[in-house]
Amino acid sequence: MPSQAKENYLKALYHLHTQNAEISLSELGANLGVSKPTANDMIKKLHKEGWVKYERYRPIYLTQKGIFKAALVIRKHRLSEMFLTQIMGFGWEEVHDIAEDLEHINSEMFFDRMDELLGFPNVDPHGSSIPNKNGEVVKVNYKSFADFNEGSTVVVKALRDSSTEFIQYLNKKEIRLGTKIVINQVEPFDKSLIVSYENFSFQTLSSSVYKRLLVSEV
Repeated sequence: MPSQAKENYLKALYHLHTQNAEISLSELGANLGVSKPTANDMIKKLHKEGWVKYERYRPIYLTQKGIFKAALVIRKHRLSEMFLTQIMGFGWEEVHDIAEDLEHINSEMFFDRMDELLGFPNVDPHGSSIPNKNGEVVKVNYKSFADFNEGSTVVVKALRDSSTEFIQYLNKKEIRLGTKIVINQVEPFDKSLIVSYENFSFQTLSSSVYKRLLVSEV
């Protein structure tokens, strides 16, 4: 059974792998907030498990076995977030830290039952795909809000940043998954957007906000 530390490393490696198959120790250390020597020690352990391919001074690669193990940890985390919001009534800004603990429960039956109670969801409360029992992920083709121009209408589908601080900001703006937003104007100076949605007209969204949103066009 992998330790919690190993599972946390696998998650970090998986997220970095989705951006680039070649992963450096520096990237991994920065992602986890640990030193390169600390990351290097753990990578050696993951290499012995067959979860990563590692050679000194070379990039790190997740193996298929490692991708599968990491996907199952992410599955448990995202199912937990859905259970906390849909069944227990937590806000979408409250669930990440609790799910960090629940994801390390070593019971396939527990999470299968959770999945069944939820009706086998494909996405978590932040719009991220939930891997299935085989570690497979249904890919979605959402676009960055930044890709759209004045006059476009989009629907918020997922978040690139699910930090508590960002979600609390969205709560204040009353923006959630499914919110339909019209881009009224693009400010030439700082590229901020003047938008309208639901009961709000001509609100300003800075680039640091809308670049964290994934959307589909209406």
